[in-house]
Amino acid sequence: MTAAQNWADALASWAIPKEILDQAPTSPWIHPVAQFTPPEVIPDSPSHQRAREAMPEGGTVLDVGSGGGRASMALTPPAAHIIAVDTQSAMLDVAEREALSRGATFEAVLGGWPEVATDTPDADVVVCHHVVFNVADITPFLITLSSHARRRVVVELPYLHPLTHLNPLWEKFWGLARPTSPTAHDLLDCAREAGIDAQLQVWVDTAWGARVGLPMEQRVEMARTRLCLPADRDDEVAAAIAEFGESTNREVATLWWDV
Repeated sequence: MTAAQNWADALASWAIPKEILDQAPTSPWIHPVAQFTPPEVIPDSPSHQRAREAMPEGGTVLDVGSGGGRASMALTPPAAHIIAVDTQSAMLDVAEREALSRGATFEAVLGGWPEVATDTPDADVVVCHHVVFNVADITPFLITLSSHARRRVVVELPYLHPLTHLNPLWEKFWGLARPTSPTAHDLLDCAREAGIDAQLQVWVDTAWGARVGLPMEQRVEMARTRLCLPADRDDEVAAAIAEFGESTNREVATLWWDV
């Protein structure tokens, strides 16, 4: 089996069983804009460092799956122009506001990658943070990131699937054992299989809790929605979160390559 097929199969194993999904009150695939809004001061990280060291003064960054633009805002300066790609216009609105507040010019591309790649300009550095676990067809995704970079591509992802922290809750509420793959090393295998000479650094993001932190009521609501449960189960979900605990750190991987 190829690395790319292994990646696709592993992601497919994360699908929620139809009998659970059919009775979900609302879609479990939510992305609250508030969680993706960058702080005024963005903590430095290996991902930002790898991107910044390849960015020329006054250069351009392409942020694929930008959300509110944390990955690209951390590069301004030296970056002076930001191109943001996202499927949610509300995310692009936040990214534009953040870019202008930091003195950068801004360009938005609404849509998914690589579908909108032909409508997207090239950049000195391409960044893509916390997106790839949503991408089953990973090879064209990575190759098209590479084709849009003049200097470097930097991809950041959790080492494990970003919903792994909910696995104990799926077991508790549904008796459902969730997967533990793919991992960031599987992504590295995919990149190298595609002919990309990528490097991987695994590190611990100690700012993770503050970065994605929401008031307890909203954390419960998000977990309950992800678990396909109705609102009247909030107290049980809150108790389960307290029982299993919430980590304030997350193991993260930075994958990067020069072009």
